[in-house]
Amino acid sequence: MDRWQRFDAICRAMANPAIYPHPVRHVERRDTHISSVFLTGEWVYKLKKPVDLGFLDFRQLEDRRFFCEREVRLNQRLSHGVYLEVIKIFGDEQGRFSLLGNGEVVEYATKMRQLPDAASLKELLGKNEILQKHTRELGKALAAFYERGDRSPQIDRYGHPDVIALNMEENFSQLEVFVGDVLSHEKWEFLCQVSRSFLEHHQRLFNHRIETGRICDGHGDLRADHIYFHNGLQIIDCIEFNDRFRYGDRAVDLAFLHMDMEHLGHAEHGRALLAAYVDEADDPEIYALIDFYATYRALVRLKVTELHCGEVQQAEQQALRAKAKRYVDQAYQYAIQFSRPTLWVFCGLPATGKSSLAEALGGTLSISSFMSDRIRKESQPDADQHIIPFGQGLYRPGMRQRVYTKLLALVHETLKAGHSVILDATFSYRKWRDEVRRLSDDLDTNLVFVECLCSEKTIRSRLKRRETTSSLSDARFEHFSRILEDFELIVELPPEIHLKVNTEQPLHRSLTEVLSKSYASKCQQVRQLLLRDTTES
Repeated sequence: MDRWQRFDAICRAMANPAIYPHPVRHVERRDTHISSVFLTGEWVYKLKKPVDLGFLDFRQLEDRRFFCEREVRLNQRLSHGVYLEVIKIFGDEQGRFSLLGNGEVVEYATKMRQLPDAASLKELLGKNEILQKHTRELGKALAAFYERGDRSPQIDRYGHPDVIALNMEENFSQLEVFVGDVLSHEKWEFLCQVSRSFLEHHQRLFNHRIETGRICDGHGDLRADHIYFHNGLQIIDCIEFNDRFRYGDRAVDLAFLHMDMEHLGHAEHGRALLAAYVDEADDPEIYALIDFYATYRALVRLKVTELHCGEVQQAEQQALRAKAKRYVDQAYQYAIQFSRPTLWVFCGLPATGKSSLAEALGGTLSISSFMSDRIRKESQPDADQHIIPFGQGLYRPGMRQRVYTKLLALVHETLKAGHSVILDATFSYRKWRDEVRRLSDDLDTNLVFVECLCSEKTIRSRLKRRETTSSLSDARFEHFSRILEDFELIVELPPEIHLKVNTEQPLHRSLTEVLSKSYASKCQQVRQLLLRDTTES
């Protein structure tokens, strides 16, 4: 009897309620490409198929035992009371099987406590029963998990750009056979090009992730159907068979879950999860990476779906092809989101924290910025340093117009080169805000206005402090009343591109809020772009 014949015989025995040493009324069998799972009501028994898929090899009995034991140990990191033990399956000369110790050990299985399907994140999303408390709990748990996760120079290697490129190119080569079917040549070329370009131009970002300890031993298969809210939070089914699928940037795990939640039609909950994680882990940099990794993850799922499509009957293929098409659409959308330049405009009254917030965002997302105060000083480096009366000197109308003209010219040059850019200025007149919108439209970029707000009392206090501290800005306490009268309220901007942020909270809170809101804004702008392109074609 070869290994497959024996495995099939064992599975037939496991499908019989009589084999179990506890009462079982019904056995349900579920299969994946690497395992057969038997659900008995209270307990689950998971067997590894004797397959060799290159990235895993379960052909030998001892290897199956080894990986069952690893499965229990690794999954106990994110669950409690679920993964219990590895059990032996015995066989006798008559071809009978038992779980009670009669005969030769012929197989091993992981014994788990059965979790109710209704408690899975996937089911809860489908029933619209996911609340803010759920995403907060999940974000907090994942932040803590990654923080205590194993780290080492060996694990760090999986966050290196060269290794990321290797994984990406391996996935590309495995996908090529499907190009021309659900994945068009045009989209394929775009996905490859922008992914390679992003990796090439963000080497410093990827290396910074290593330097700041963001690479760890993670989960590797973080999907909505592996997360349960039952007796607390339970996260199961991590990758145990190949370390390189678990090792890497925590952003890879989170991108998978974010992508999966959007695939299920709940993008807003995916974004809420990201915000909860970032807030808990103080990891705003993840917003610079999430779409790059989500593209990669969507393409991996596309590959798996297409491979599965070749293994099922024709009646099942239509649903799988529709699923594959959704993965293509997701990968394409994410790729546009990380490759399409964004014009950021930090605006508002003086001393509302624009420059501090703009600098923080630029550092987090590796974006260059242009500041009106710096441009103004560079235009006349020898100007007097005393307090300038309102509307005079460097601040007379003609000079202010020249500063904004210079700012827009610099921005135009940067955006044309395909790079996002930050503008930091009051933008007190609507005409200047309108010019920015026209520039963004002409260059077909994302556009985000961040209006920084705080109380007049706070503004006056901050302006007062400038009398005893150095500041690039010339705005002072004595100017405030005239500045307030001169400022044209920002009422003309569509809400999807106009973010209002209270800067009286700690800077990191303001930054997290801007990143979360702006990510939703950019997603919406890209969806509108794709809808427009679909309508026009």
